[in-house]
Amino acid sequence: MSELHKFLFDGLPVRGAVVRLTDAWVEVLRRRASNSHTGAYPAPVQNMLGEMTAAAVLMQSNIKFDGALVLQIFGDGPVQVAVVEVQSDLKLRATATVAGDVAADLSLSQMVNVSNQGRCAITLDPKTKFPGQQPYQGVVPLFDDHGRPIEKLSAVLEHYMLQSEQLDTTLVLAADDKVAAGLLIQRLPMQGESNLSGSMVSKENEDAIGLNEHYNRIATLAASLKREELLTLDVDTILRRLFWEEQVTRFEPLVGETAPRFVCSCSRERVAKMIVSLGREEVESILSERADIEVSCEFCGAQHRFDPIDAAQLFTDPVQRVDGGSDAH
Repeated sequence: MSELHKFLFDGLPVRGAVVRLTDAWVEVLRRRASNSHTGAYPAPVQNMLGEMTAAAVLMQSNIKFDGALVLQIFGDGPVQVAVVEVQSDLKLRATATVAGDVAADLSLSQMVNVSNQGRCAITLDPKTKFPGQQPYQGVVPLFDDHGRPIEKLSAVLEHYMLQSEQLDTTLVLAADDKVAAGLLIQRLPMQGESNLSGSMVSKENEDAIGLNEHYNRIATLAASLKREELLTLDVDTILRRLFWEEQVTRFEPLVGETAPRFVCSCSRERVAKMIVSLGREEVESILSERADIEVSCEFCGAQHRFDPIDAAQLFTDPVQRVDGGSDAH
């Protein structure tokens, strides 16, 4: 069962969270493997996407934001793009586009950042937008300040938090074909209720980088957690082993219906709107060459098909866009 645990260190400006994605992560992989067009992910891609998914849940859980947090990595390697979307209620979905072979021993830079063109982007997309409001997005390269490729996703995201949010952050991430897990330790912002929202970044946060001895001590303890431990140990054991000398206040864990869970937001209606945006002439041209228009969701594998009658209805009777056809979801 997937679970999320959040905690504070009593009297110290440090917070933490542990996520273990089991059923939710297995469902992401199952849907990918059952897609006849793509097949299962190669192991290095699976593990990278799992780490991304755990990290995105941890970051979304630390902000007060009604909308989607989207974590993307894209570049010029065989993994063209990897995307994780986590809603404010922790519904999640994830996918990666792979072109070509991925050897079992490929590193992050070899998968995504072959020519040092790779980027990591975090986008906050509000559920309800004001007129003209655009999503907030921060982007960092997949290399350090000296131009050297960064080989760990955790280091990329720590660099993002330091550069974009002026917050000290330590992440330990791990994933395999059964579990995607992560531990986050973060110095609390000097002002505001959250980070990742742009407006909460302050000069005080920047001035405090690296100077808090309590954070540095706890971060060192967190960084000692090994991949195998994160994947196999329960949360109680992890926290007890790492922080047995610290006073930790734990909050009610999110499990069951409130836990992170796989849910895809694709729908026949959304696909219909996309088809309409192509224009009647383009749609008719496509249907002159094939029996129907088929759109496959990259996140969940659902197939949405529109035959000539379905397509014609999109341009004549909007009321039937959702209910028309035999493949409604």
